[in-house]
Amino acid sequence: MTLNLTREGATAVLTMNRPAQRNALSPDLRAAFLDAFQSIRDDDAVKAVVLTGSGGHFCAGGDIKAMAQAREQGADAFSGRQRLLKMQRWFDMLVDLEKPVITAIEGSAFGAGLSLALAGDYAMAAPSATFCAVFARIGYVPDLLGMYLLPRAVGLARAKEMVFTARVCNAEEALAMGLIQEICEGDVVEAALARAARFHAAPTQAIGLAKTIMNRAYESDREAVYAKEAMAQALCGQSGYHQEAARRFIEKQPPVYNWK
Repeated sequence: MTLNLTREGATAVLTMNRPAQRNALSPDLRAAFLDAFQSIRDDDAVKAVVLTGSGGHFCAGGDIKAMAQAREQGADAFSGRQRLLKMQRWFDMLVDLEKPVITAIEGSAFGAGLSLALAGDYAMAAPSATFCAVFARIGYVPDLLGMYLLPRAVGLARAKEMVFTARVCNAEEALAMGLIQEICEGDVVEAALARAARFHAAPTQAIGLAKTIMNRAYESDREAVYAKEAMAQALCGQSGYHQEAARRFIEKQPPVYNWK
């Protein structure tokens, strides 16, 4: 299996499993992502997601050897375009997933692997983690939404510097620039699972609506956000979760969801 999907309580754990290739995105792995994200999206029992890699690495990006072999076998520009379009379908499902996604990063997060690291809502890294928009080294531009996600994470000027130089950033620099949110001295996957478990009692639908609106914050004007928040608040106000939470508040009972 190139991608392992397991459960830890209400957390879905996705582990890229090509350790000899530093979890580079082979055709089989890309296809497995599509099936996995469809399953997670449609499973109401899943409240949070942890995405990680096996063998001490997160993801080295595209499988360059596989792409070279495809060209030798006659793949042309149109097949290359189709390959990216297929990847974009499942990647959109990850970015738009209306559940909290935590990325647990060890070792390399290079190229498309950097995009995967940025696609979550909270990035946690081991001290060994390294990050690189490596594309320029092989004459490519960033793909898998790298030119969209990276400027939003670190700012336009810093994103350009990372892309133009294709240099490697360590975990400390990544934290300082906002590429990740936390460095874990212990087991980063265990730390990510512990964080994900805190969402098990959360209002998943409310968080999902907030995520969908905020994911589009930079493309939305004020009036559009007003309209979206009014719609979302009306929906949440009718939910069983809100009614139970309001009852507990009025009766001075402990809340179901309390992040401490």
